Amino acid sequence: MADFTAFLANVAGSVEGYLDRVVPAADTPPERLHEAVRWSLLGGGKRVRPALVIATAETFGGKGHLAYGAAAALELIHTYSLIHDDLPSMDDDDLRRGRATCHKQFGEATAILAGDVLQTIAFQVLTNDELLPGGDKRLQIISLIAAAAADMVIGQQLDLDAEGAQVTLGQLEQIHRKKTGSIISASVIVGGLIGDATGDEITALTRYAEALGLLFQVTDDLLDITQSTETLGKTAGKDIVFSKATYPSLIGLEGTRQLAGELAATADSALSAIERDTSLLSGMVDRVSNRVS
Repeated sequence: MADFTAFLANVAGSVEGYLDRVVPAADTPPERLHEAVRWSLLGGGKRVRPALVIATAETFGGKGHLAYGAAAALELIHTYSLIHDDLPSMDDDDLRRGRATCHKQFGEATAILAGDVLQTIAFQVLTNDELLPGGDKRLQIISLIAAAAADMVIGQQLDLDAEGAQVTLGQLEQIHRKKTGSIISASVIVGGLIGDATGDEITALTRYAEALGLLFQVTDDLLDITQSTETLGKTAGKDIVFSKATYPSLIGLEGTRQLAGELAATADSALSAIERDTSLLSGMVDRVSNRVS
């Protein structure tokens, strides 16, 4: 775990530097917009999705240095989604990554535009980055990320529709496979494509990523109930306030903890089918699981 923690710290620092270079400087007109972009993008964060891209690329051929463009693009998309998710018309949150959300700091209109810009820059990076594979593989990567971003938006709508409604466990899983899991899955598969993963290995990676994406949301639901606002860096207890459909509300705390264990086991089982050193990927399973241990 110590080695994996060091890996995460190294990725976070490298990705931060890359992101700093690809977004406009704060004094670029219109200054308010670009200040908002940088406030949200460079204001901390665990950089889980970039870490997954790079970890997977390194697992399948040691090509992590080729993955920074795709890793940054996925972080740009993730940050845009957080800005929009925090808006008053969505989850109406005042705190993100331990400080004021974008709309609280810069106003709702500027926050919407900051999210729009971040998504656009993501695809600029994907088309322009010199280290990403070219040709059909680059098109495959761009298509995969675009589809995941669209699924994420669908998941957000399904989540809004489910507020205050009775949903089944299957419906809740569908929400989170799209809203949270789609970008996490894309991060893993893109890393495999940048490396030299075979078709069978991509199949195993897909199973791993789907379990990990759902595990991430299940643990997030637990943290919303069991942790403080100071610990989370965002407002705790919002799921209850907004009558969100969550795993604890459907199957209770113990049932949710049991589900988290099952998902972690599924992810690890998928990795066992891959005859490579998958320690970085299993390290991510442990990291996500240990958020609630």
